[in-house]
Amino acid sequence: MQLKFHTLDVFTSRRFGGNPLGVVLGADALTTAQMQTIAREFNLAETIFVSAPKDPKNTASVRIFFPTAEIPFAGHPTVGCAILLAETLNDLGQAFATEVRLEEVAGLVPVTVRNSGGATWAQFTAPVVPQPVLATLPSIEAVASALRLQASDICYPGQDLGLHEGGPRFFYVPIASRDALSRAQAREPEWSVILNRLGTVGGYLYAKGGDDPATAYRTRMFNPAGEGAEDPATGSAAALFASHLHKTLRLADGTHAFRLEQGYEMGRPSDLDMEAEVISGKLVAVRVAGRAVRVMEGYMSI
Repeated sequence: MQLKFHTLDVFTSRRFGGNPLGVVLGADALTTAQMQTIAREFNLAETIFVSAPKDPKNTASVRIFFPTAEIPFAGHPTVGCAILLAETLNDLGQAFATEVRLEEVAGLVPVTVRNSGGATWAQFTAPVVPQPVLATLPSIEAVASALRLQASDICYPGQDLGLHEGGPRFFYVPIASRDALSRAQAREPEWSVILNRLGTVGGYLYAKGGDDPATAYRTRMFNPAGEGAEDPATGSAAALFASHLHKTLRLADGTHAFRLEQGYEMGRPSDLDMEAEVISGKLVAVRVAGRAVRVMEGYMSI
């Protein structure tokens, strides 16, 4: 059996930036064990497997894998897969706008996709509205030590440590300056001990500003138990970041837009757009958007 595959760089309009993704088409006959083996062979942050939808009103049924395990939802596979499917179904020589509906393990994820002559753009609505998690958080001193920083580098005024969940769970760490953010390094085993106690594989660090004047926050994701020591772009963590900002900034009713930069310190710059919708003081919807470009394609033999 031969299967068509593509790789894309996601949350970027430039090849060899963003977060690499493997997409395997026609995966209906694959077993879970085969999907896991293929994901391990690709050895990318995530690989997404595309099958026929269970409901014909939807575009596809998909499953997402780390090299080590399956996950119910992830942002950059959602964006990359939706863009690939939309480009396949439309004429790239003409502008288009469409909706791709992906049946993911976490639930149905509608994705708006459009192309106006450049790299194709997609925006998904998070399948679960994120919420804060009540937990005993580590001390600022412990977090600073685990990141090889000083306590004064952590939690600038108005921002606190946070733990949030919306399918996955992430630990949020505000950093006082972009300089401190660039200097941060995970000290092991201290960092993994913190993450394991909180029940998350990832810690999301953020500081105000970015290279682009429109950027609200420069971010980094340290996730040694997940896809590697650092992730160049994390769509699911960007979605859950809405919950953290809502809690710490007390966002007013309306739609709030945030441009995020990630992966710059790794040499794989990624740009993500996140929207948080608040009604009657409650976070009711989160959307994450970005671009993607194709890099490779071919066939694998099973």
